[in-house]
Amino acid sequence: MFKKPLSDIFPSAPADLNPAALDPDRVPCHIAVIMDGNGRWASQRGQKRSAGHRAGIDAVRETIRCSNDIGVEYLTIYSFSTENWKRPRDEVDGLMSLFATTMLAETEGLHREGVRVMTIGDTEGLPFATRKAFEQAAEKTRQNTGMKLVIAANYGGRAEILRAANECLLERLEKGETDLASAPVGESEFASHLWTADIPDPDLVIRTSGEMRISNFLLWQIAYSEFVCSDALWPDFDRYELLRCVLEYQHRRRRYGAVS
Repeated sequence: MFKKPLSDIFPSAPADLNPAALDPDRVPCHIAVIMDGNGRWASQRGQKRSAGHRAGIDAVRETIRCSNDIGVEYLTIYSFSTENWKRPRDEVDGLMSLFATTMLAETEGLHREGVRVMTIGDTEGLPFATRKAFEQAAEKTRQNTGMKLVIAANYGGRAEILRAANECLLERLEKGETDLASAPVGESEFASHLWTADIPDPDLVIRTSGEMRISNFLLWQIAYSEFVCSDALWPDFDRYELLRCVLEYQHRRRRYGAVS
């Protein structure tokens, strides 16, 4: 159910967008977002890429608030991939600093809203200040029962799958199980070793900026997710663009490989 009247959640909807069409019973349980376009947004304005990343924080804030208000239970945001370390050093350093300062500034507000902050990825590989900011947010909000905000930081789908496979094998060997051929690892056992072990698979994956790539994001978990690609550059993504994506999702029929 919606946590606020739709008129409060979407107070200035464009003429071609009808918030009343949103079905509260078909809001995705889990939305995952590939946030893309910060650099292009900045370039279009003759600014440095760092300006785009800073502008993108407002879009993150609005997406979190709106998702929470319409009843989304899990929102995963792809903040930094294992491949993003290849970017220029000054851009990476700026992102890490931005993550830390933003998380520290936003935690209290998220806590008041009942949002629980979680992270997935190899957070041990993050700079100390960034890692500590995420850890403090997770600890502060651990008992909250509202929407789960899952931050994918230093995350890569392939790395996650390899890590889970190795953990499965190691666990079997530690138990003395050497005949793996007679009892192969099953899906549930494998999934229990993923960073998302306690998180349901995404119902809806949104990618912004018009690109149509998975970019090594949740490769195991998105097997039957619905995809919606938005042309909006991430800093321009707002609650109305989120509404468009959710309405598109609600018009889909999810078959999970079946006929109907």
